[in-house]
Order: sequence, then C-alpha cells, then structure tokens
Amino acid sequence: MKSRGWFLPIAAALGFSFLYAPIVSLVIFSFNENKLVTVWSGFSTKWYGELFRDPQLIGAALLSLQIAAMAATIALVLGTLAAVALVRFRRFRGRTLFTGMVSAPLVMPDVITGLSLLLLFVAMEGLLGWPQGRGVLTIVIAHATFCTAYVCVVVQSRLSDFDRSLEEAAMDLGASPVRTFFDITLPIIAPALVSGWLLGFTLSLDDLVIASFVSGPGSSTLPMAIFSKVRLGVSPDVNALATIIIGIVALGVLAATILQLRTRPKKARA
Repeated sequence: MKSRGWFLPIAAALGFSFLYAPIVSLVIFSFNENKLVTVWSGFSTKWYGELFRDPQLIGAALLSLQIAAMAATIALVLGTLAAVALVRFRRFRGRTLFTGMVSAPLVMPDVITGLSLLLLFVAMEGLLGWPQGRGVLTIVIAHATFCTAYVCVVVQSRLSDFDRSLEEAAMDLGASPVRTFFDITLPIIAPALVSGWLLGFTLSLDDLVIASFVSGPGSSTLPMAIFSKVRLGVSPDVNALATIIIGIVALGVLAATILQLRTRPKKARA
C-alpha cells in the first residue's frame, strides 16, 4: 500500500517535469545577460528590448496574428455550416463523400496537405489568373482549409446533444427557421463556437509546414521566422518572444479559471 501511495506522486512529478521543464528553462534563459543561451552570466532584460527592436520578428508576429484571426473566422463559418449539414440532414446524396472530405484534414500529413494546396494554387493561377503568386491570401486559404475540419468536429459534437424541442417551441410561437437559428441555436452552441475559433486560431498560429509550402516573399509567419533564426542557433530574443507568448496564454487560462469558479456557485444555486 505504501509503495502504491508513493507511485502516483512520483509518476505525476516526472510527467510534469518532462512537460514543463523545457518551458521553465526557456523562460529563465530569456532573462540571461549572456548571448549564449546555455551559459548563465547574470539577470538582464535587455533581450526584451532587442526583441522589440527586431522588425523581422515583430512583423512576423503581427502577420501571424492577422492570418490566424482571418483563417479561424473563415473556418468557424464553414465548419459550423458543415456541422449543421451533417447533424440536421441525416440523409442526403453524397453524405459519405462529404463526411470523408471534411474529416480528411484531421488525418492527412501536413506535408501532403501543403504540397496539394501548392499544386492547387499553381493550377488555379495558370487557369484563372488567381491567386496571383503566393502570399498572405494563400496562407489564409490553406489554414482555413484544415482548420475547418477541427471546427466542424467541435460544433458537431455540441449539436449532437442539442435539445431540438427548444427550436420547435420557438417555431411554434411564430419564429422563422432563420430567426430560430440565430436567436435560439447560436446562443446555445456559442461555447462550442468560441472553442472552435480558439482551436483554429491556435492551429493557424502554430503551423509551419503548410505555411512554408504556400507562402511567398514578404509573407513569412512567426513560426517560419523563428525556424529560420534557430537554424543558426537559438537567439535570446526568441526566448523572450516565447516567454511573452507563454505569459499571455497563462493569463488567459487563469482568467478562464477564475471566471469558471465564479460562475459555478451561481449555477449551483439555480
């Protein structure tokens, strides 16, 4: 019994150390005065100043945020429509093919997806003259393509448990199907929509492989800029940028946790 009681804490400590020790070391060395990230020579915040004076990293970060926001929004609309079609219309011609097409990006390797999208854009440019070259537009389209599959899965799971009697009651009271969808359905599935958008935003912001295939000159995203810099050695300003991103994510998680703890007693009283 004693050995079993010690096993779980030790296993948990080893697991968390394996996951978070690299992140902690990255944060610590972002305050290293030495340019060598493996040699500690004193506390300093100069690399954060160097980061904000680096137009390449700042420009790539802003571009990645714009692309991720646009791709996640497009994926949210398309993924929601696909989820509604799969859940509400049980039988229609081509349902099996449509389901496979929506689910394919979930299991398709990024290399294959990036290469196929590159060939598609080249063929479209030759036949239609659009899109002209590779840049921000092609990256947004590519990211929205695979993010749509993830949004569809999230929204579909919520719609599967949806109580249709609420919509039927609204339509019995005279509401049209469109107004019922916007006034009843959307507010109820709003948490799934927010989750799908955030998931798509994160996947787009994190993507490197697909963006490398469909990007062009002047459209380097943040992962591409970081990858090009670390090939010559890890730079402390990259550690500073990663620390800022970790801090923003941590604040978001903390705010969500506090909000959840505050709303839980209200639901219990209701």
